[in-house]
Amino acid sequence: MSSDPTRPLQVSASIMKQIGDHAIACYPEEACGLLVGSGATNTVLEFHPTENTAKSARVYTINAREHLIIEREAENAGLEVIGVIHSHTHTEAYPSGTDVAQAPDPTWHYMIVTLKRGVPEPRNYRIINEVITETPIQVS
Repeated sequence: MSSDPTRPLQVSASIMKQIGDHAIACYPEEACGLLVGSGATNTVLEFHPTENTAKSARVYTINAREHLIIEREAENAGLEVIGVIHSHTHTEAYPSGTDVAQAPDPTWHYMIVTLKRGVPEPRNYRIINEVITETPIQVS
């Protein structure tokens, strides 16, 4: 994984569309999913939508079985899970206290997509020792 937490996250336009579409499809509940790619280059190569087992508009929980399958498939392909996405249905795309407390990996990217204004608006963060740092998303 990249040691520089401020490096942009590289994401293709088609993957960004998949993420936005997933957030809209899950509304009014929070959407969630995993980002798979290369941590060394901060590049997302795959987006895997997952079930929000919390079934909530305020919190998300990724289905543990799906997470394990995605992680194994990524490793078998020489890739890794480099982050998670979830949506905020009625608030800005900024990590909540719950998001920070539940951030499982300091090397991950945490992309939050707000639907507050009716269209997907993504922002990306790194959360290291409960310190939130926004990092750019570079769409190609």
